[in-house]
Amino acid sequence: MTKYGYARTSTVEQVAGLADQVAKLKEAGCTDQTIYQEQISSVKMADRVEFAKVLAKLGKGDVLVFTSLSRVARSMIHMLEIEATVAAAGATIQILDMAIDTSTPQGRLTLNLFGSIAQFERENMLERQKVGIAAAKAEGKYAGRAPTAQAKATKVLELHRKGLNKQDIAKACGIGVASVYRILKAA
Repeated sequence: MTKYGYARTSTVEQVAGLADQVAKLKEAGCTDQTIYQEQISSVKMADRVEFAKVLAKLGKGDVLVFTSLSRVARSMIHMLEIEATVAAAGATIQILDMAIDTSTPQGRLTLNLFGSIAQFERENMLERQKVGIAAAKAEGKYAGRAPTAQAKATKVLELHRKGLNKQDIAKACGIGVASVYRILKAA
């Protein structure tokens, strides 16, 4: 069993924040060799090279430690996706500031409760949004997003008649290639 730590700050100026996270990870049992750290503002997994490296290292019985949920995921739903990836590797997660340890039934329950609450909040927000849109439509104040591609149908057809390929038409009109196909098919 190896304890891996992950520390992240959003900017290079937050060096003290990174050092603080590393110190807490060491207190939790991680070593310099097992702590992965990066300074990147993106929460997109594709941009987080060190996080990808630590995920690839995880094996059965390993533990991945974070100081805070905010250092890893943008939401509880995102955290649950990460937890599923970690669990698939046979490893568990510890989130220090929330005292969550997914190696215990209580830790898994707590993480899943937070995830359920996040999902509940999201569904409530979507329901409120739907009600608000319906009310705005009833008052004639909501028309939805203005169609962009269909407004350029005449230009698309003209460029097509001139012999331009679909990619060039899309570029010239500032629309997607799929929109060009739809317009040409409807014509």
